[in-house]
Amino acid sequence: MFSIRRCRNSVAALLFMLFAIPSFSQSFMVQCPSTTPAHPTALPPGAGEPAYTGPSFTGQNSTSTGVVNGAIKCQQISGGDGYATMANGVQTYLFAFGPLSGLADIKAGLPGTQFASVFNTVGDPRTDPTYNGAVGLTPDPESVPPGQLTGHVDPRPIMDVGVMNGNQPAPMMAIDEDDEFFLTLTNVGMIMRPDLFEKHTVHFHGYPNASSFYDGVPDASVAINIGASFTYYYLAPDAGTYFWHCHITPPEHLQMGMVGQIFVRPRQNRVPAGQSLYNGLQAQQQDLRTRCGNDILCSTPVPPQNNVLHVNNMSGTPTLYAYNDGDGSTAYDVEYPVQIHGFDPNFHFVGMTFNPEPFTDMKDKFFLLNGRSYPDTVNPNPLSTPASDGVPRFSQPLPSLINIPVGGKVLLRISDLDVTEYQTLASLGIPMHVVGVNARLLRDMAGNDMTYYTNSITLGGGESLDLILDATDTTKYQSGQVFYLYTPNLDHLANDQENFGGLMTEVHICKSVDPKTKVCTL
Repeated sequence: MFSIRRCRNSVAALLFMLFAIPSFSQSFMVQCPSTTPAHPTALPPGAGEPAYTGPSFTGQNSTSTGVVNGAIKCQQISGGDGYATMANGVQTYLFAFGPLSGLADIKAGLPGTQFASVFNTVGDPRTDPTYNGAVGLTPDPESVPPGQLTGHVDPRPIMDVGVMNGNQPAPMMAIDEDDEFFLTLTNVGMIMRPDLFEKHTVHFHGYPNASSFYDGVPDASVAINIGASFTYYYLAPDAGTYFWHCHITPPEHLQMGMVGQIFVRPRQNRVPAGQSLYNGLQAQQQDLRTRCGNDILCSTPVPPQNNVLHVNNMSGTPTLYAYNDGDGSTAYDVEYPVQIHGFDPNFHFVGMTFNPEPFTDMKDKFFLLNGRSYPDTVNPNPLSTPASDGVPRFSQPLPSLINIPVGGKVLLRISDLDVTEYQTLASLGIPMHVVGVNARLLRDMAGNDMTYYTNSITLGGGESLDLILDATDTTKYQSGQVFYLYTPNLDHLANDQENFGGLMTEVHICKSVDPKTKVCTL
């Protein structure tokens, strides 16, 4: 009897202790160090990328040269659900990624990627519409000394901002070669599907990761549960346009909207003003990661020797390039990300209503550029959609209106993540100069130019192209002219049953274009 009573007392005491201990059902956090071994000194607030003067490491033993290139960049995204409005007015349910940092930039149609000095600031986008830091970041009461920014977060603002705040396309990312990129995925759950305990991952498609642990493929890495966060770490690879998506049941999650774009800017953008692009590319041959030699997969083949210098473009800012070309052949004035995608409205409706999803019958009816169909593609403002709680959220922030300055060039970073269709885009009036395919400059090992001109391009799901629309001939292209970028597949020029819309946008010739805001002046 004594032993039974003692056992009962012990159980009662244990239960009391369990109820007395605070219960935390989430483990949200972020990671964004201000310094690393590769970047030992924190960049001051407002500082840009350091100029590229030579490699950080060289030789067979990767000997440090003492030169620091690139910077630390960070971004936080949510995995959950939301709604988007198609061009015929129909609200469509999404499985989606949403922004949890860089919200002001994303709303303005810009990448949400931030320098560490911006990401690691305490603020609240619910009260400050200009805030670009990490949502929920707060001083850590348990740090030594207390009050340090260690990645500790308050879950309340994360849930307030992240729930039902999915974006289509997913938040855009942009980094520069030599950057270290810390990407935190926080799974806030799918409120409209409480029966699903969906995990999510981030898989950078075609992106040469240094470690499969951060590749987002579940059988080789980790998946993030509801109520948890995970920070992916990347070293920025070769320049070009890539894309990313959730790799949990990919046909379902891609169709439902968990797709986005990431692009990597070349080192050549950071060659000091007035210096030789050819010499800058020769300096890259000292870096084992990017040197060519006999590597047929080399991303920086050297062109014939030339005297092209890094000068300012038409807007008076340093000229930008799609690739490390060494001769200025991929120069442009303004860049536009263009993500092609398609939605099957029946699949999305079934996905919201707890019914089995008809994978074999999947058929896209909405054809999207940056999450919108024409005429919404030319609306320069972010589009909002009321969610099930009645609160409108900016679920489609990225327009596809293309503005070209007179005598200038624009770079289109085109990626296709369709599940069921091939897609074709045509440009009548302004030729397409295709300079890169699947994040590779079109140039052979001998330095011969393999780029080409065309009036249409065709992509399948999982492919990307970098092409330049060239309006440098001012006798043909004058301010006020309007051209069209559209699909010649007539059944894709529709918004479901409406026969006007679909995969189309406009190209405007402007007197000048702001490279950052894309604002057109006529």
